[in-house]
Amino acid sequence: MAWVYLLLAGLLEIAWMAGMKYSDGFSRLVPSVLTVAALVGSFILLLFAIRTIPMGTAYAVWTGVGAAGAAIVGILLFDEPADLARLLCVAVVVAGVVGLKLTSPA
Repeated sequence: MAWVYLLLAGLLEIAWMAGMKYSDGFSRLVPSVLTVAALVGSFILLLFAIRTIPMGTAYAVWTGVGAAGAAIVGILLFDEPADLARLLCVAVVVAGVVGLKLTSPA
């Protein structure tokens, strides 16, 4: 169950990163509230995950999911560049997350 918590925490990290863009510097109420809720939820789920998963692994996976996801969301929603080098770098991050999962003792 810890890995489910960690994946959900990473997905909420992507949500709050995108939410910061939509909140327009926390000047729009609804996107700002949703962003803070996603941020708090992400941290709570990360806390549940590190009860079982080693802290270093959990943090690396959480930030990796968030970083790769934020880059993909930026490409899909915010017209950020999707050149080959950028996509390869996202793939390397994903490979690192998968590698940490496969080698984790938890």
